[in-house]
Amino acid sequence: MRRHIILVGLAGSGKSTVGRLVAETLQAPLIDIDTLLMREMGMPVARIFAMHGETIFRRMERDAVRTARNSPPAVLVPGGGWAAQEGEVEAAWQSSLIIYLKCMAMTAAKRAGQSEDRPLLMEEDPVAKMRTLLAAREPYYSQAHCQIGTDVKPAAAVAEEVVRLAREKGGW
Repeated sequence: MRRHIILVGLAGSGKSTVGRLVAETLQAPLIDIDTLLMREMGMPVARIFAMHGETIFRRMERDAVRTARNSPPAVLVPGGGWAAQEGEVEAAWQSSLIIYLKCMAMTAAKRAGQSEDRPLLMEEDPVAKMRTLLAAREPYYSQAHCQIGTDVKPAAAVAEEVVRLAREKGGW
């Protein structure tokens, strides 16, 4: 039976890029939750954060993932904080193959940059902030079914691993 593929990890771990490649290879729908919320709200994530706060954004993100999980199997790419919401990984565990794209905080900060799309990194020391986020989120990310290191692998190689796991463990 086909299950959703959910990619979790820090901003900059490669979730969106890898998710797109995996969806193309599997000929599956791609649901990028940040993109979905930006389209729905008509503004970038940073503006949603500024206008409504992180708590409201996380609730919107959680609801969007739950809605997506009730649709036909797809590649789901939630934001980096989705998995750290209490109970969300556990709720998705049976219907989804959750894959943690693991990278060091320095790698994630370098890739993510100080983009307006990354509201939690818009401070003077994004590497320190990323370390703090990783320390808080790692226990949740580690609940994933599988982990793939993304520090030195190109996105295409990571996507190949995700596709292999999707076929072996996700019914694709």
